[in-house]
Amino acid sequence: MDLYYEYPTYNINIDKEQQRLIDHDVIIFQFPLYWYSTPSILKEWQDLVLEYGFAYGQDGNALHGKTFFCAISAGGKAEAYQTDGYNHFTIRELLQPLEQTATLTGMTYLPPFCLFGSRTAQEERRIPEHRERWRELLTLLVEDKFDTQHAMPMEKLNHYWPQEQSVESDEGTS
Repeated sequence: MDLYYEYPTYNINIDKEQQRLIDHDVIIFQFPLYWYSTPSILKEWQDLVLEYGFAYGQDGNALHGKTFFCAISAGGKAEAYQTDGYNHFTIRELLQPLEQTATLTGMTYLPPFCLFGSRTAQEERRIPEHRERWRELLTLLVEDKFDTQHAMPMEKLNHYWPQEQSVESDEGTS
């Protein structure tokens, strides 16, 4: 669901959003990485919806046992998100606050699914392959064929499947 569409004035319906979380086993935050973080409305959503007594703390176990990951796009190329790259941190390192949120709330955290070099992905014709991997990932999750333990140590879920083409093809590398 699109938070900006649903809540253009940021007046988030906490009860409705908490029920959405209860109703689903897999929670996905899909967003463009913006200044190394989530967009402001997603942060507001977290602050309001993931409240004490619901998501964490005494009796706050509504999310225990669920699976959580991020699906992100980033303007920079994959090599920019390395310790020795332009951004000085890996994508997993930059997302550690969300990983800790998952841990605190009792969810299993999975690595992100990433589209790097998003500004040039269309002209470089990387979108169809990326979209197909995304569809395959969602299908595996829905059909309960996803091996969480196998995926957890990976840097990105993009690497979950054996691929015929180079992994770099969807990451905006040259």
